[in-house]
Amino acid sequence: MSEQAETWDRDLEDLFTTIGHHFGRVEPRRRMRDYVRALLAPVARKNSWQLAEQAGHRTPDGLQHLLSRARWNPDGIRDDLQTYIAERLGRSDGVLILDDTGFLKKGTTSAGVQRQYSGTAGRTENCQIGVFAAYATTVGRALVDRELYLPKSWTEDRERCHAAKVPDEREFATKNTLAAAIVRRALASPLPIAWVTADAAYGQDNGFRRMLENSGVGYVLAVPKSQFSLAGPRIEMAFERAPDQAWERRSCGAGAKGQREYDWAALQLRPVDEYDHQDGVLIRRRWALARRSLSRPDEIAYYLAYTPLDVGVEELVRVAGIRWAIEECFQAAKNECGLDEYEVRRYVSWYRHITLAMVAHAFLAAMSAQAAEKGDPPMRLPRSSRSQWQKCADSWQLTHPDTPMPASMP
Repeated sequence: MSEQAETWDRDLEDLFTTIGHHFGRVEPRRRMRDYVRALLAPVARKNSWQLAEQAGHRTPDGLQHLLSRARWNPDGIRDDLQTYIAERLGRSDGVLILDDTGFLKKGTTSAGVQRQYSGTAGRTENCQIGVFAAYATTVGRALVDRELYLPKSWTEDRERCHAAKVPDEREFATKNTLAAAIVRRALASPLPIAWVTADAAYGQDNGFRRMLENSGVGYVLAVPKSQFSLAGPRIEMAFERAPDQAWERRSCGAGAKGQREYDWAALQLRPVDEYDHQDGVLIRRRWALARRSLSRPDEIAYYLAYTPLDVGVEELVRVAGIRWAIEECFQAAKNECGLDEYEVRRYVSWYRHITLAMVAHAFLAAMSAQAAEKGDPPMRLPRSSRSQWQKCADSWQLTHPDTPMPASMP
């Protein structure tokens, strides 16, 4: 074993020690270690049988018991995971990114499953939807929280919920409500968070923006072109009147094929006394931001932002551009850590698998950052994983023709 591999193995054992106290008995603690190690291994498909085979188990019964009937709380591991990520990836200008992703499923018994729109598939499919948060800094990014979305077809059918072991106290909550709960937990965690960003599904929600303002955190949130800004008109109309010199070419970060450049324009909006002033002194500033494609100038994306006074347009562009990092997290966690390859139907089992897959993904992110800091060559992915990533890259280019795909995690 190489020196680097020995270091990674030792660090993985340290991570297991950090989260191991959540398991009261030695058997589930050992199975947790086996499960995460198998998720990190070059297994073709990370279902229960193949994970068990990779772990050296004769049958998948032990790993299935870990996800379904063993006594342990995945929320406690999530909290420890946030501390782990804060220690290894945390920076004062860290960005929390909100988004949801779909998990295609057959049948009707998996908790939360129904025919609903999946951004992952780009169409309406039979699937589950998870709302996630990723944390991103200059040194790396990782998933830090998750919630399973339960449609009203589930929460209004308590018998169906009981069959899937959905807790009685779990009522219907919109994706934005789940995202708000995730933000509050993250802000209360050790993660140093300066910014929150999300797509228009979350950014257009006045209540979600108000919650962020009350929390005192800055945001750069995508909004639809029909969004009304505090300046008065719809946001697209505000920029229609902007002169040509208002647009500046800026990069919002490096992609796989170089800098991701667009034309950007920004407008300062009027303050709101209730939130932007303290003791009569202006402390926060509001912005409207527009991003115009270079190859398709008629394609313009819009944002609303809430920032400290000393923040300029360059920082707004950086935060807006870092939103793609959660897509990279989804792809890496699915392709390398089996995030979407579970075979569980119960509510708690979903949280347990997803949380352990997030542990595996966070470990990869931390080790990648550690290798980069030391100047070591990155540990290469197994060939099967790299081919999966190439498929992902091909799909990205079809759906994001104007945006180079971010570089894959080493």
